[in-house]
Amino acid sequence: MTIRTILVDDEKLAIQGLQLRLEPFSDIEVIETCANGREAIRAIKTLKPDLVFLDIQMPGFDGFSVVKGVMEIEPPLFVFVTAYSEHAIRAFEANAVNYLMKPVDEDKLADTVERVRQRLAEKRSSEEADKLKDVLAEVSPESLEEIDSGSEESAGRYEKMINVKDRGQIFRVDVDSIEHIEAAGDYMCIYTGDNSLILRETMKDLERRLDPKNFQRVHRSTIVNLDQVRQVKPHTNGECFLVLDSGAEVKVSRSYRDVVARFVH
Repeated sequence: MTIRTILVDDEKLAIQGLQLRLEPFSDIEVIETCANGREAIRAIKTLKPDLVFLDIQMPGFDGFSVVKGVMEIEPPLFVFVTAYSEHAIRAFEANAVNYLMKPVDEDKLADTVERVRQRLAEKRSSEEADKLKDVLAEVSPESLEEIDSGSEESAGRYEKMINVKDRGQIFRVDVDSIEHIEAAGDYMCIYTGDNSLILRETMKDLERRLDPKNFQRVHRSTIVNLDQVRQVKPHTNGECFLVLDSGAEVKVSRSYRDVVARFVH
């Protein structure tokens, strides 16, 4: 599996250095390099890479502007590379795979590439399953009904309690008490009515542990417990906000509007 990659940095030497460090990874194919944010947005939309190593501080369009600029397409995986550690939180909020400091450490780069491989493998497995269901729906709809029935029977496999190791302690969290979950890179911020905890796990893995009848993605980086929703507030551009029991508001992006339809009868 080749990982089609774009490198973005306004410093030519930085791009050359990263290219050298990526050479030992035979599955990484650098298909383009960009010197600024505008070039990066054009290249991402045209070439549709799997992965982008993205500098944050660039003249004009910075790294975060690049991420926002490609949100109308299915975005690639992003790894932020920068000399400024104060951007770390925003990088994880942008759902980056990882955050690398310059000069790039080889061990951390190897760890990042492995995370990318895992994310892409999960994504492709999910896509293949969806394609198979589409084919079954056309040629053998009764088979698809059997699969869906089997999925309902397996609902008991979803977890009722989750162990979260945070701040040197292990917390036992009742799944029903969770209001919503937000992704921050490879960490999940779990919010209950009166507490918040950090869990080191990918969103994909956490979704597998939660019953989809109750927990639904409403944004590419947010999962909501539908039982905790008390109000739907329309917003602009087809988006809306869900008001939760605690009073917290969570935005539903246009891509997940079908979730809101559950509350409108």
